[in-house]
Parts: sequence; structure tokens; C-alpha cells
Amino acid sequence: MEDNALDFTLWQVGLAYIFLLIVLLIVHLKKIPRKKFLIISSLRMTLQLIIVGYVLVYVLDNPNPFITSGIILIMLTFAIFNVYQRTKPTIKLDLKKMIALAMLIGVSINLIYFMFVILQLDPWYDPQYFIPVSGMIIGKTMTGVSLGVNNLLTGMKDKKDQVEGALMLGASPKIAAKSIVNDAFDEAMLPTMNAMIGMGIVFLPGMMTGQIIAGQSPLVAVKYQLSVMLGVLGTVAVTVLIFLHLAYKIFFNERQQFLLTKRDLPKEKQPVRYD
Repeated sequence: MEDNALDFTLWQVGLAYIFLLIVLLIVHLKKIPRKKFLIISSLRMTLQLIIVGYVLVYVLDNPNPFITSGIILIMLTFAIFNVYQRTKPTIKLDLKKMIALAMLIGVSINLIYFMFVILQLDPWYDPQYFIPVSGMIIGKTMTGVSLGVNNLLTGMKDKKDQVEGALMLGASPKIAAKSIVNDAFDEAMLPTMNAMIGMGIVFLPGMMTGQIIAGQSPLVAVKYQLSVMLGVLGTVAVTVLIFLHLAYKIFFNERQQFLLTKRDLPKEKQPVRYD
């Protein structure tokens, strides 16, 4: 298939910001307090993408295992801190440690399998594939873990009496928290599963769209998209599962008593966004 990908001039890119002005006008007329957030997020997006673009130009021209690994580690670190920001306030330090540990273990294991077994990259650190694929997997996992954390906290809060009642009847913390953990896992997986249902009919996913625009055969693009989406599904599931089965334990002490008190409960705040 001939490579006939379109290139954009800076003027054309500038015209795309008309959409931002339209949204700003809408929120202004409706008196929705989101103008500052819209402007800041747009500026951050623009600056971050420009910086990443120049970095990737250098990285792709100078493949290096240490640079590639370092970039993945930076992406994973930022993802972990983003989970902290997306979750409800007052989460304990122990819970933050569980988030970081689950992300590091879950993402690392699945990325290694995906790159070495499925893609079989040669060299393994080829940034053309390693970095964009890792970014998609890490980004979706970040959203899944954020949902898992918030639903675990909400479940522990809303079902406090149920948990304490089960403990009084002799249930172990694992059994008492089982329904909460299962519900949190289910909610964390929903965005990924919903995306899979509509993929190909309702919308063309980003990776597939990008490859087709770049002139790649749609059938090749489908192979990559299927592999990546299944990799995302597995990574989200494994990472969320590791987190939940580590995190529920911090709500109980060595005497199997429930530790959640009013001071530990998340305060009410604006709904968490999962952009």
C-alpha cells in the first residue's frame, strides 16, 4: 500500500484550536466553572506533545536500550502519580504503596510478555514499537487502577456495617471484603470491556486509525490493534487484581478488626474524571 500520509502545516494545526474556542464559549454561556481547567489542560497537552515529539525524533533515530527503558520507567512513574491524583483524598500512605507496587509488577510482567513473546521485537528495545505500545497499555491500566482504588474505598465506606457484621459472625477479612473486592474489580474492567464491544463498528481505535492514515494496510492495522487490545485487557486485569488483593488487607489489623473510621473515610468532592 502506497505511503500517502497527509502532513499538517502549523497553520492547519492552529485551525484545530477553533474547537477549543467553541467549548470555551459554551462553558462561558452556561456559566460552568471549567474555563480555567480547559485552558490549562489544553496548554499542557500542547506543550507536552511538542516536547514528546522532539524527544521521540531523537530516540527513534538513536535506538538505545537504556533510553527506551528509562522512558518506559518515566511513563510508569507519571501514571502512578496520576492514579494518586485521580483517587479520592485522604488515602493512606500504605494504599499508595499498594498502588505503586501493583502497577510496577502488573505492567512489567505483561509488557515483557507482550514485547518478547507476541511482538518478538529485534532488537527488543526498538523504540518505534516499544514506546507507543507501552504508552497505550500503561494509560489504560492507569484508568483501571484508578477505578479500582475509588471503588474499593467507596465499597469499604458504604458496606462498613456489612463487613463488621461478617467479622462478628466469624468470617475472615478476605471473606468479609470479598464482595467489595469483586465489585471493585468489575467496575475497573468495565471501560476496557466497553471499548472492546464497540471497537470496529462504533469506532476505529486510535492505533488502527493512525496506522491506516500513515498508509499501512488495514489488515495489518487490525492485527496490531487486536494484539494491543488483548494486551491492555490482560494488563488491566492482572494489575487491578494484584492491587485489590494487597489493598483490602490494610483495612484490617492483626486481630482481624475493621480499621475504617470516620477519619479514614474519603471526604466528598467533585466527581473523579477518567479522561
